[in-house]
Amino acid sequence: MTTDVGHQGSGARHADPRGDEHLLAGEDAVEHVDVLVVGAGLSGIGAAHHLQAEVPWASYALLEARDAIGGTWDLFRYPGIRSDSDMFTLGYPFRPWDGERSIADGASILQYIRATAAEAGIDRHVRYRHRVVAAAWSTETARWHVTAEQVGTGRTVQLTCSFLMSCTGYYRYEHGYTPDFAGMDRFDGTIVHPQQWPDDLDVQGKRVVVIGSGATAVTLVPALARTAAHVTMLQRSPTWIASLPGRNPVADVLRRVLPAKWAGPALRWTMALSTLGFFELSRRCPGFVKRALLAGARRQLPAGYDVATHFTPRYDPWDQRLCVVPDGDLFAAIRDGSASVVTDHIDTFTATGVRLRSGTELDADVVVTATGLDLLFLGGIELSVDGEAVDPATRVTYKGMMLQGVPNLAFAIGYTNASWTLKCELTCSHLTRVLQHLRASGMRQCTPLAQENRPHASVGTDSLLGLTSGYVQRSADQFPKQGAADPWRVHQNYLRDVRSIRLHGIEDGAIVFSNPQPQHIPAASARA
Repeated sequence: MTTDVGHQGSGARHADPRGDEHLLAGEDAVEHVDVLVVGAGLSGIGAAHHLQAEVPWASYALLEARDAIGGTWDLFRYPGIRSDSDMFTLGYPFRPWDGERSIADGASILQYIRATAAEAGIDRHVRYRHRVVAAAWSTETARWHVTAEQVGTGRTVQLTCSFLMSCTGYYRYEHGYTPDFAGMDRFDGTIVHPQQWPDDLDVQGKRVVVIGSGATAVTLVPALARTAAHVTMLQRSPTWIASLPGRNPVADVLRRVLPAKWAGPALRWTMALSTLGFFELSRRCPGFVKRALLAGARRQLPAGYDVATHFTPRYDPWDQRLCVVPDGDLFAAIRDGSASVVTDHIDTFTATGVRLRSGTELDADVVVTATGLDLLFLGGIELSVDGEAVDPATRVTYKGMMLQGVPNLAFAIGYTNASWTLKCELTCSHLTRVLQHLRASGMRQCTPLAQENRPHASVGTDSLLGLTSGYVQRSADQFPKQGAADPWRVHQNYLRDVRSIRLHGIEDGAIVFSNPQPQHIPAASARA
């Protein structure tokens, strides 16, 4: 039997494994779960683990639009795909990463996520090919009424839940962002975006131009350079790049001297603190960090290389996300001549390549548009509360995980300056504490609200993600904003969030717990 989170029933059950036909039999057959998790990627599997471990009385299900677990790591298949954060913090604290590589390849990360789900039985809760399109909150019933479409059939599935948890990330899965470059239709070769990398694309012996200078581009270039005739990274402006060892020597030492149960937490804290320390140093002493990064690039590039043009950005480190190249593989490809960097603007595509504003023409057989992502908040779910549509762009976020004025909804969005999982773990743990508080207090609804004497939740202009990157700025007007002060500010600071999220009490004056009384629910359906 399923229990509402605000009631004291003792029963719980797994999400129904019978498929979807029983959900389509009419209103009376609509299934209810205590928590509905949207997305079965890195965040969704982590959320499910916390639900099972910390609130085992709560029933839950995961709805996944794709046909496999893994999210980002199942979607992206381009050559060389890897983590852009160390795996000791990107991995789960409850199942520490035990691989040798600190910067791991995509296939290893995908296997890690799927193994985590299988070991805990989380995979049995996943409903594949279910895309959530709308969620309507009813104060009267204290439930979300969720509408999902079955991908491939177009059929509609209705569910209800007491709490909705979005683990959809923040970009559009259907396609990435490609500018409308002049003359693209004239190009006789192949144009591909990394998000839709075809399985049969073979670049062996071909001339490849990769447009872009972000994390995807600096990953693709050395990977493609292993077989291509030549790879050119074409950028409008440079990105800050740091070379780190693919295998972390600190990890080797800690694993050797500490028991396994201590090595995982020790590595996680060591890497989290060192990443945070570097970020804070970058913000406080940007000139020093710039000089250090440029010195590192010069050491790994050929003598006399034009570092000022090709590797010196116009912005400070961490105004945009800093790119990591394991073992300096990008610099190595430039040294051996298999890759090169061109800094210029595109004038037009031609039949045989790309012509630049400088007049230079780059011949190409394949052009890769590593030009960014299209962002999408909550996977595009249309929200409403008591019949009124909710525009997330007009709301501020509570602790970077809930929306002002929207009850019983949380979302997992990780750090932009550190591993995604660090923030998501805090979010998932906080969610279970909220559920426990609802159950213990007999309340059914929790809503972040600004009090009259605490007006800091007024909508500001600061974006949720806090970066100046083009892909962030293009979609900033569609995302929630930050307020003037805590808890409505989003801090890209793990230590600060540990203190404010994990160590503080649930009731902080900004989140209101209530118990709206149902008026039209038959007495037979109420649960003691």
